[in-house]
Amino acid sequence: MNIQTEKLIDQIQAGIQEKKGHEIVIADFSEIEDTICQAFIICSGNSPSHIQALTDSVEEFVRKNTGARPTAIDGLRNAQWVAMDYGDVIVHIFLPEVREFYDLEHLWADAIITEIPNLD
Repeated sequence: MNIQTEKLIDQIQAGIQEKKGHEIVIADFSEIEDTICQAFIICSGNSPSHIQALTDSVEEFVRKNTGARPTAIDGLRNAQWVAMDYGDVIVHIFLPEVREFYDLEHLWADAIITEIPNLD
């Protein structure tokens, strides 16, 4: 993974942690051929309003500290699963039950999975 992608991931993580997102997982696909991106960052929020706050925080942290903007944000209408596309990195912010249902972090058995401890 290149330094620019690593900095993007760091800022996404900081934006999530700023608003107390939890169960952060980074799925690194950089060693896998033919993937849609270099990494997924997956986290959980407690409610639709918390998911919206997490989305806003990630967008703000990334823009301020890297200048990058997502090419797309989808799912804000229901705010049960929001996906933010930063090209090399896709952020997934879930309600816990929706995250459990889709189980994205286990779809790619050959990805390198890093679990980030909750801050609280």
